Amino acid sequence: MRRVRIKFCGFKRAEDVQAAVALGVDAVGLVFVPGSKRAVDIDEARAAIDGVPPFVARVGLFMDSDSDHVGAVLRSVDLDVLQFHGGESPEFCATFGMPYIKAVAMGDAPDVSAECTRFAAARGLLLDAHCRGQPGGSGRAFDYSLILPALASRIVLAGGLTPESVAEAILQVKPYAVDVSSGIESAPGQKSVARMRSFIDEVERASRELVGG
Repeated sequence: MRRVRIKFCGFKRAEDVQAAVALGVDAVGLVFVPGSKRAVDIDEARAAIDGVPPFVARVGLFMDSDSDHVGAVLRSVDLDVLQFHGGESPEFCATFGMPYIKAVAMGDAPDVSAECTRFAAARGLLLDAHCRGQPGGSGRAFDYSLILPALASRIVLAGGLTPESVAEAILQVKPYAVDVSSGIESAPGQKSVARMRSFIDEVERASRELVGG
């Protein structure tokens, strides 16, 4: 059985990252978008992910940043994957020579198949409920019927996921991974250990159901 992979995003505190790692999360995300409620500076980011063990991916989220900003973060923060959440082109995303994920604004009802083709070099597409120009993390869901079943293996599903809703979303979409931020928080940037644990439990339950066991 393959469990649907899990990324928790929007960390600001080292203790929250450590708790997520202990619970078995696959990836932790840091937001480098000025003005975001969950934004971290370089010092905060380094402190938050200090001691993250091997095989837990450290993801940096950017939105319409210039290459100087992304480069400055990469020189100081040890990231494994980049996540681009704005209007970045495939060429820009590939500039840094690192694996990347491209977010797609599902609030605009885009052609997901066309975006998969356009960003063929991306490790996957993260589908979130925001509209173009918005940062995501709103806690809203979107119409899952926009996702063709043939694309599910490239999809990181986000937008409005909570411990209460994630299992149903997984059973409907069958994504490779899920991504959550506000749905596991007690306040913006402050994660709830109980909600993180419940979210992972529900992902594991849905994963078992997908394979009939």
